[in-house]
Amino acid sequence: MAAERPSLKYSRLPKDDESDAQRTSVRQRFPEPEESNVPDLRFTYTLPETVPWKSIFLALFLLTFGTLTLLLAYLIGTGHMGGDREQVIGFTILGILLFLPGFYETRIAYYAWRGAKGYKFSSIPVY
Repeated sequence: MAAERPSLKYSRLPKDDESDAQRTSVRQRFPEPEESNVPDLRFTYTLPETVPWKSIFLALFLLTFGTLTLLLAYLIGTGHMGGDREQVIGFTILGILLFLPGFYETRIAYYAWRGAKGYKFSSIPVY
């Protein structure tokens, strides 16, 4: 037997006139930024532009060892080095986990150093 729905009483939607009155009351409570003289502090915070050297060296470390690990997986997989198929899978997964974050942060650091639009050193996490 299907469960019965409780009887619900629905109210009518407000007419256009009522929604306009509600909109004006909301506008009065939360004025637009142009109307008030106080600056909106959500958009005035600036991050310091220091170069995070530790993070850049960590990114270069991850990029280097990720590349070497992927190269090792390739050499084992093609038979140039001795090893099993399980080692290829392990080295490939480890290489991807090392390479991707290293490449990402190194790319951000390089573009920030070059002064490309939209790239800043403050986008790199500081460790």
